[in-house]
Formats: sequence, structure tokens, C-alpha cells
Amino acid sequence: MAQNNPQSIKEKSSEDKSYVLMDVSYINDAVFMGRRDSIAAPYLYPSIGYYDKSGFFADASVSYLTGSEENRVDLFLITVGYIVDTKKWRGGISGTGYFYNEDSYNVLSEVVGDFTGILSYDLKAFELSISASSYFSNSSADIFVGFMVDRTFYAAENKLLIDPRISLYAGSQYFYEEYYSTSRLGNRKGEGKGSGSSEPTMVTSVEITEASEFNFLAVELSLPLQYYHNSFIFSVTPVLAIPQSSATITSEDAVISENLESVFYFSAGISYWFNTKKND
Repeated sequence: MAQNNPQSIKEKSSEDKSYVLMDVSYINDAVFMGRRDSIAAPYLYPSIGYYDKSGFFADASVSYLTGSEENRVDLFLITVGYIVDTKKWRGGISGTGYFYNEDSYNVLSEVVGDFTGILSYDLKAFELSISASSYFSNSSADIFVGFMVDRTFYAAENKLLIDPRISLYAGSQYFYEEYYSTSRLGNRKGEGKGSGSSEPTMVTSVEITEASEFNFLAVELSLPLQYYHNSFIFSVTPVLAIPQSSATITSEDAVISENLESVFYFSAGISYWFNTKKND
């Protein structure tokens, strides 16, 4: 729901105050449902968000591709949503608009928007969360569901937050089919590092047999770490993504059975937050 520092937002939302959260983060690769491009897509992404004590929030970010041969703004994101927080239950809904650079080789580069809902329940020993999302592209929409288990620990006088988490995801793969049609199999959209030549090679037809099927897609093991100092939040999140359900890719020239491999990636960032009103 909240692209940057979701755990920070969860902690701050319980304070019943309106605040602004500014963040600058880095991620070493763009990974979604365990899927990624054959070429790493590292991003530096500043963002700013407003979180009202009523539960409404809005966030905007820009992702700058920092590859050694490609340096460009690759993506703008705008998210609005609503968070509800009680003693035991926590949940919310959000909608996000995606504005990709036409040359992007991000695995989600054909997605134009998503609508997401999440619901969590605190069992004290751990927290259970379920999520449901619909991702929209230029053709068909994907449906995803997620199941997450996490446990939050505190150290260093409650300044250090440790949140080990396991997440399971299932859904369709239309997004992946469109990505293969535009950014894989030699069909790069522009002259970037991934194109291999100054002219893109057009693949007229690419199909993924499992695109319409609802399959188990990924397991993610992550360990978000956050340190709070005054109004600053320093965060690091290592993630091991284990993709499931290999795709069968059919083009005019060949039928390829995908060989999925686990991928480790991480993000790190610095955030600054402040209340909008002293008496809010």
C-alpha cells in the first residue's frame, strides 16, 4: 500500500496525528512476484507523502534508474488511499498510477495502475495479513492475493525496529506476458542498455500459456530494519524472493520453458517526518 517504509507508516498512524513523510531510498533491482529482467534495474527514488489522522494518505515518488550506462527518470508513482487502525485490526485500501518511461525494461513497465486492499490482525505473538490487488495494463488485468506473517521486535530503547516477515503470493501473469512482448526476447523498446543494438528487434507475438491461470507465484523472506532518531528513520530491508510456477513462453520462433531462480535484493533509505500541526 505504502511504497516506502510501510512499517514506519503503521507506527506513525497509531499516534492519531497528521504528518508528512519525506523519504529517499535505493533499491538494487526491480523485482515483482519473484520476476525480474535479465538486466538489473537499480533505482534511487525520493518520495513525499501526507498522512492525515483521519486515515487518508497521498504519496508521490519518482524512480531514477542508476545503471552504469543508463541514467534516467524511469517511473513516476502517485498513490492515494485510506488506513484504518484499531487495537487488534489494521487495514486499508489504496490506488496507484504508474507512469513509466517508454524505454523502461522494468518487469512492470506495461502496468498503468493498481488497486490494493490489505487487512491485518494482531495475535500478539505475530501479526497475520491478507492482501488483494488488481493490476491494470493495456490489455488484461491481473489479480493477486497475498498472505503475510510477521513479528515486530524492538531494541535500543524502542528506537530499533526489527520485523522478520514471510510472504506468499498467488495470481495471474498478464503483466509478465506484456513485459515479454515489449522488453524481453530481443524486443527492447529503446536504445538503452538492454537493447543490445541501436534498433529494437520487434517480436510480433509472444504468449505465456499460464498468463490467465491463478497460480502460486512467489515466496518472500524479508527482514525490515528501522532505526528511529528524533524525526529521522533509517531503514534497510533485505529480501530473498523465491519465484514459483515457471512460465511457458511461446513466440514465432520457439517455445521456452522458463528457468526461474531465487533472487536476493535489498532496499535502504532515510526518511524524515513532521507533524503538520503542533496541536493536531
